Formats: sequence, C-alpha cells, structure tokens
Amino acid sequence: MISGDALVFTLGLLDQGFAKTAHGLIRGSDRFKVRAVVDPAFEGKDAGIVMDGHHRDIPVLGSVDEALRIYPEIKYAIVGIAPIGGKLPAELLDQLLFSARRGLSLVSGLHEYVSDQRAIAEAANQFGGTITDIRKPKPKSELHFWSGKIFEVKCPIIAVIGMDCAIGKRSTVRFLLDGCKAAGLKAEMIFTGQTGWMQSGKYGFVLDSTYNDFVSGELEHAIVACYEHEKPDVIFLEGQSSLRNPSGPCGSELLVSGNAKKVILLHAPKRIFFDDDPAWGKIPSVQSEINLIKAYGAEVIGLALNTNGCTASEALQFKLELENEIQLPVALPLEEGVDALVSTVQNCLLTLK
Repeated sequence: MISGDALVFTLGLLDQGFAKTAHGLIRGSDRFKVRAVVDPAFEGKDAGIVMDGHHRDIPVLGSVDEALRIYPEIKYAIVGIAPIGGKLPAELLDQLLFSARRGLSLVSGLHEYVSDQRAIAEAANQFGGTITDIRKPKPKSELHFWSGKIFEVKCPIIAVIGMDCAIGKRSTVRFLLDGCKAAGLKAEMIFTGQTGWMQSGKYGFVLDSTYNDFVSGELEHAIVACYEHEKPDVIFLEGQSSLRNPSGPCGSELLVSGNAKKVILLHAPKRIFFDDDPAWGKIPSVQSEINLIKAYGAEVIGLALNTNGCTASEALQFKLELENEIQLPVALPLEEGVDALVSTVQNCLLTLK
C-alpha cells in the first residue's frame, strides 16, 4: 500500500488555490503524514499559518535536502499543486528529479504524467523509488458499468456539490467526516479526485481521468462497495467542478447514477463569475442552484460558505442573510465548523427510522 511520511511541493503557491492538493494534505490525510512543505517563497513559516492562519506544526522548508535532514523518515515527495491544464512546470520537474535521486517515491495527481519523464523514471528505477501518477486511467478490464445495484444501498447518500470549481468541496467532506465521528456516526467518503485519494483513498475513483462510459459504473461500484464493507450510517460523495461551470460541468452523475437524494451545497459569496473569469459567465444564485438540484430529484439540506475574500463580519453577514433567504442551515466551515450540517445529517437519519 502507498502510504507513509511525505514532503509536499507547492512552488510559491502555498497561499493560493492552485495549491489545493497541498491544502487538503495539510488539513489531514489517512494515507500520508506530511512532515514538511518545500516552498522557498515561504521558508521558515508554518504551512497552516500560510494556508489559512491556523498553526499545523508543519514547517515550510527551502529544499528537499533540508527536509530529509530534519525528517529522514520521509519516503514520498508529493506534487501539491493543481495548475490549470495539469502540466508539470519545469521547476517542478527539476525538484522531482532531485527527489528521485534521493531515493524518494513520487506521487502526482496532474494530467501530465511524471512517469513519462524519462530522466525521472530512470532515476526512480536506479535509486529504488516508485512513481505514482494518480490520474492514469485504470485498464478497461478493471472498470465497471452501471448496473442498478445502487438502489440496494439503504443509508443516506449525500452529495457535496459546489457552485464553482476550487470552492472547498473536498475539505468540507473532511470536516463532515470528523463532525459525524464526534457525533457518534459512522460516515464514509467516496473520493472523486486525486487529493481525495491522497487523503484517504479507500473508496472512490478519479472522475476526470475515467473513460466517460464508465463514470457512472465506477461511482456506483465505489458506493456499493463502501456500503457493503463498512456498513456506514451515511455516505458523502465528493463533488467535482459544478453543475454549470462551462469549463467542465459535473455533478449530475452524483445525483442520477449515484442516487444521492440529499445535497450539501458550497457557495462562495464573493465570487461573481465562474473561475473568476467574466468571459465564462456569472454564477447563478443559490436559490437557482437549489431549484436545479430539485429538478434532478434531490434536496439541498444545507449550505457551506467559502469565505475567501471576506472579512469576519462579512462572512457572518452572508451566513445570516442566506439562512433567512433559503431557510436552511448555513455553515462557515473554516470559521465555525460544520456542527449545523452534522445536525442536519442526524435529522436525515432520524427520518429513516
């Protein structure tokens, strides 16, 4: 099994959304223990402080050698950025080659594969490391078609869907898992992206590198396997992109093929346009998104806010206004946690009894 102590590369992007893979790992992973972030731009700081102002006791260091000197137990070097297009930057290639020559195993979730880089692959082979490109599609022989077994799953399936990309869907699922555990509930996550695999990876698949014909089946297979093996009280589905982002509309699979009848919706009140690009169009209203999800036969049971760009008072004001507008619980995950959403999940379970 791929797991162990790791360092993470962020290439000067640790304080930006492009480092969302690193952010997820810094917040917590059942697969990797992040010992250090390598990013000379923030050298000497705590990774959590740079990321969101919360101390995580994960130092930001200037080099791989420094990380290995302080933490010789490190076995993995992880690509912590997700640039547009998923290309491997030249600086990153240099860092990965250096890491391979130090005997580290490499893990990347980018669309461009590290294992296709001849010099890096040769170094990994020579010095005893491995290369894991998470987005490499599985062989077709290992993929599943949708079968209808999803209807045998009796616990609630809750999709965590965003109104845009990079809005906090996966992080919110992690918060919900922790909150459910604290409340005595057995909750499981179906990952659908590379960072979800890095954080837990027990049940799920990488949606955007799966052949389209098999997306529904892979989703169903992951949910059914999780239900049969874990007997959870509730299953959360990690959403990808958004229902209406024109660069990659996604989410209907979770509602239709995944039979998710409940939804927790992510909204960024300061974000006006999809991907912050006016040419891509305005993000619709929250109520409009709720209505669209209802048209799919699902129900929004709560809202979580991405408060990037908000002051503390603005975040609270947005929360109060939206609670009044949609008459649903609204959570501020980073500021206040997700207790209100966990209570809503508990209420869903009570209705099944």
